[in-house]
Amino acid sequence: VHNAAQKAEELTRGWVTGGTLFEELGFYYVGPIDGHNLDHLIPVLENVRDSEHGPILVHVVTKKGKGYGPAEAAADKYHGVQKFDVITGAQAKAPPGPPAYQNVFADQLIKDAERDPTIVAITAAMPSGTGIDRFAKAFPDRTFDVGIAEQHAVTFAAGLAAQGMRPFCAIYSTFLQRAYDQVVHDVAIQNLPVRFAIDRAGLVGADGATHAGSFDVTYLATLPNFIVMAAADEAELVHMTHTAALHDTGPIAVRYPRGNGVGVDLPETPERLEIGKGRIVREGKKVAILSLGTRLQEALKAADALDAKGLSTTVADLRFAKPLDEELIRR
Repeated sequence: VHNAAQKAEELTRGWVTGGTLFEELGFYYVGPIDGHNLDHLIPVLENVRDSEHGPILVHVVTKKGKGYGPAEAAADKYHGVQKFDVITGAQAKAPPGPPAYQNVFADQLIKDAERDPTIVAITAAMPSGTGIDRFAKAFPDRTFDVGIAEQHAVTFAAGLAAQGMRPFCAIYSTFLQRAYDQVVHDVAIQNLPVRFAIDRAGLVGADGATHAGSFDVTYLATLPNFIVMAAADEAELVHMTHTAALHDTGPIAVRYPRGNGVGVDLPETPERLEIGKGRIVREGKKVAILSLGTRLQEALKAADALDAKGLSTTVADLRFAKPLDEELIRR
């Protein structure tokens, strides 16, 4: 039986235990270490910090939700939580209201997949957050959760698209950033019809700053061949999901936020939108507001305020960040 200091010294004395590959690369390997045993972990990290050797790979093993039964037992819950009962783990249910955007997306994708056997869904360890868990129940053999490997998810989708499938790659905006090289080289430059469902676009509340989807419009619209859509509400998301399912000439993306829709009625029959064409939501004469995505509701409130001041206001929903509806903008 060794004390913590002796254990840490042992672990960091025999660094190269990872085989010849690590030796050839000049790596030093430490581990595996129980990441929940701080008496072992902290001294090892201190020894690594103070070592003159490098690079060093520290192999730390942890368990999701360690020490809290409900989190340990749940495959993908308790990352961002509502108010919940600590004893039972039961989370408070939100009051009934409009459906969540990810569920609107998933339900429409299921409908499109019922008529089109080439539609498949791919996600990267976020099935419930993207609604792909719903798709998986309907089409388990056409659903792929590749784990926390966004780069692989995108390249896998590109390979499927190259062979005539119609893949939907459903990834949070902030995590799609991890796969940007693959989006560029494997999808955009090759002009492959991968469909990107970009959840958590914009600010995300309970998920925190690291999950905010702040950059996707810019980082996708700058790429060749891309079509970039933004849904103003849940009905528009139905139309855009259907439009993406029918679009075979190159990559296409639709962005939508975390949370619930605004309460509009969902269309019984989805519409195939004309690529690059927006819509006039409200016609005025003195002021124009051009909206992209779910800012539309705030734009309409602003129009009400302006109208009350005698400034007749037009509100337009751009729908497409790329290609831009230049005719609408000029009008």
